Amino acid sequence: MPMSRAATETPTPMPARRRSPAWAWGSMLVACAIATPILAVLVTAAAPGGEVWRHILATTLPGMLASSALLALLVAAMAGSAGAITAWLVVACEFRGRRFLEVALLLPIAMPAYLCGYVYTWLLDVAGPVQTTLRTATGLSYGQYWFPEIRSLPGAALMLAMVLYPYVYMLCRAAFLQQSVCLIEASRTLGHGLARSFLHVALPLARPALAAGIALALMETLADFGTVQHFAVRTFTTGIYEAWFGMDNRPAAAQLAVALLGCVGLLLALEHISRGGRRFHPTTTRHPALRPVRLTGWRQAAALLACGLPLMIGFVIPAGALLWLLVQAGDPFSPARYLPFARNSLLLSGITALQAVLLAAGMAWAARLYPSPARSIANRVASLGYALPGSVIAVGVLVPFGLFDNALDSWLRARFGVSSGLLLSGTMAALVFAYLVRFLAVALSTVESGLARLKPSYTDAARVLGRRPGQAVREVEVPLARGALLTAGLLVFVDTMKELPATLIVRPFDLDTLAVRVYNLASDERLAEASTAAVLIVLVGLLPVAALTRMMRRE
Repeated sequence: MPMSRAATETPTPMPARRRSPAWAWGSMLVACAIATPILAVLVTAAAPGGEVWRHILATTLPGMLASSALLALLVAAMAGSAGAITAWLVVACEFRGRRFLEVALLLPIAMPAYLCGYVYTWLLDVAGPVQTTLRTATGLSYGQYWFPEIRSLPGAALMLAMVLYPYVYMLCRAAFLQQSVCLIEASRTLGHGLARSFLHVALPLARPALAAGIALALMETLADFGTVQHFAVRTFTTGIYEAWFGMDNRPAAAQLAVALLGCVGLLLALEHISRGGRRFHPTTTRHPALRPVRLTGWRQAAALLACGLPLMIGFVIPAGALLWLLVQAGDPFSPARYLPFARNSLLLSGITALQAVLLAAGMAWAARLYPSPARSIANRVASLGYALPGSVIAVGVLVPFGLFDNALDSWLRARFGVSSGLLLSGTMAALVFAYLVRFLAVALSTVESGLARLKPSYTDAARVLGRRPGQAVREVEVPLARGALLTAGLLVFVDTMKELPATLIVRPFDLDTLAVRVYNLASDERLAEASTAAVLIVLVGLLPVAALTRMMRRE
């Protein structure tokens, strides 16, 4: 019996457009608040730079641009290669020492890059122990033998890459573990070895994680001051410091900072455009554990060398040198004097990490559930603070906070005859806010990378079963993204523990951290005494690394 016309032509109702809840709009307000110091820098850059800016344009700007670009290229190549290759080896291969290296490869993230530079300069300089031993053993004088110059752009790039590759390692390792084993087995069935399966299957699927890790390493590189200044490499950051603090010309420094922001924004935009509309989540729900391939002979030796070399350069050698200096001299302060330094560092790092993860999660899920160009732009703007030097962010924080404190104090004096003093400037709240501006990009990139690996059908299934968007996120996506959230917290915690310029400028007068203690001693060439605080920074940074590794192994 033929069906009726009404039955066959019933129009499908158009889905109602979902209205954004209050928390989704709140994420945009948070992004605007985080971007306030950046806006303060932009407003400062609008003022004319005068003769200083014209001098920089004509003389040093081309060199700074070339050095910054070359440094970023070298760090991206070395950190990206080291992080992705080591992550694939510990996931897909079985060799002697793999279980140890799986944990140990995270250790360099606890080593500040500037501290690593101090140690290698002391070790490899002309008067250092390595060249002194070489001259004693061979009888040669300085100039009669060739020795690599550590104080150079490649040397600075190596220092930065070997302490920043764990960003790429952690994100790529999580991506490899969550990939479908069917794709790898299909590649192996078609005759591809581990190397070709890595290059043609695993690595393309891990592109969001790889891009996020390299982006974090690049932004940290472009914002670094201590390492490049110690290695005499002129970059945008050194130019900003010279113009701001050396020449006392804030407009010129702000204009250099805006140029640096533009470079970082261009890199992020190019990566996003090149990715296009492609998605990188698995196409199957089968996720058995990948069976590692056992390596023997020269392949096992090559895997050990590939995993051990970054670990040796980024952690074992500098940590061993610091321990030796600690045993030889160390800080004259008693251990009890270091308890306030450690307490302040732990408290500030813990508060910043927790708030950064909460804010990043809200912003990432708001953009995922209720996508709009405004939210995408707001998230990208909030991420640009990671590319600014800590001192520039500190000044950008103090300017609006100082205006608010002065306005409130003037109003209270006029109306009630009382003074409020400084409520925000020079407080722990201002310092935590500066940390959030600096490191929110770390949490946001990590969370977005984790969400990009989630299969949309999981959430769609929850919606079909009657869950609202917020319930689907809470019951389905949050548990699946727990590893990304914890990784984001770890990265922010360790970065906050090592942050120096923002701490020096914004901190209250009676608040010192371990990083401040290291700087006060190392800047006076007292590296042996600074070794005590440096070792404590490394030890404290190892605690969250161990916690994350334990969680990753359970999962």
